[in-house]
Amino acid sequence: CETCSKEEAKYRCPRCMKYSCSLLCVKKHKLALSCNGVRDKTAFISVNEFTDLNLLSDYRFLEDVGRTADAAARHCIVHSPATKRLLYCLRNKARGCNIDLKTLPVGFTKRRENSTTFNSMENKFYWHLKLVFPHCHAEYTLKGVPDDKTLADILKPYIDPVESDPVVCQRLKIYTASPQSDVRILMKIENRSRNSVRYNELDASRSLLDNLKGKVIIEYPTLFVVLKTLKNDMVVLGQDGSEPAENSDSESSSLSSVEEGEIRDSS
Repeated sequence: CETCSKEEAKYRCPRCMKYSCSLLCVKKHKLALSCNGVRDKTAFISVNEFTDLNLLSDYRFLEDVGRTADAAARHCIVHSPATKRLLYCLRNKARGCNIDLKTLPVGFTKRRENSTTFNSMENKFYWHLKLVFPHCHAEYTLKGVPDDKTLADILKPYIDPVESDPVVCQRLKIYTASPQSDVRILMKIENRSRNSVRYNELDASRSLLDNLKGKVIIEYPTLFVVLKTLKNDMVVLGQDGSEPAENSDSESSSLSSVEEGEIRDSS
C-alpha cells in the first residue's frame, strides 16, 4: 500500500495508479492528491502499449463525444441572439487588446464555467481565472479579476506569508515558505499536440492584460504557479533547447486539439 506502507495492496486507482490496501487508504490518497479516482480517458498511450482494449475505449469515447456534441447543438441557448451577441462582443474586445479569445459551444465544461465579462463604461475586462498550484495539488477559481491587476497582487491572497488566508496558507505552505523570487507563473500554449505541451512564462510585475496580449485564450486563462527549486514536468517554450522563445504558430493554428480535449472533459 502506497498510503500506509503496512498492508498488502488490494486496489489500484484507475486515475493515478496508486496502490491501496483498504477503503480508508483509498480515501486518504484521494484527499492527499486531490484525485477523483476516475480513469483519464485522454491519457497519452504510446503505440507500443496500445491494445485492443484501448481501441475499444477510444471508440466508445468517440460515441460519447458525438452524443455530447449533438445535445449541445440542440440546446436552445446556442441559438439565442443575446448569447451570440455577448460572445461576439467578448471576442471583438479581446481582439482589440491583441488577445485571441476562443469560445466553445454550449455543453463544454469551460463554457459553462466561464464568467468573464467586459465593462464598456470602464473599458476593462473582468476575467474568470483559474490558479493551479501543482506542488500542493491545489486549484482555485477566481471571478471578476480586473485586467489591470498585476499577477503579483492576484497571488498575494494565496502565497504571501502575511496577507494570505490562514487556511490557504497552510495548504500552500510550500509556496509561502519559499522566497518570492522562486515563484514562476506559467500559462499553457494552446493548439499544440498532446505529447508536445509547452508553457509561456509570465511576468508577475505586469498586469494580467499585458501578460495575455499576443496569446490564445480558450474561454479563460489558467495560470500554473510553480517553484524553481522544485522539479516539475512543465517545459517552458524556448528553454528546452529545441524551439524558439516565441510560438509564432500558436495564434494561427487550428483549435482541433483543444476542442478535442474539452469535449473529452465535458463528456
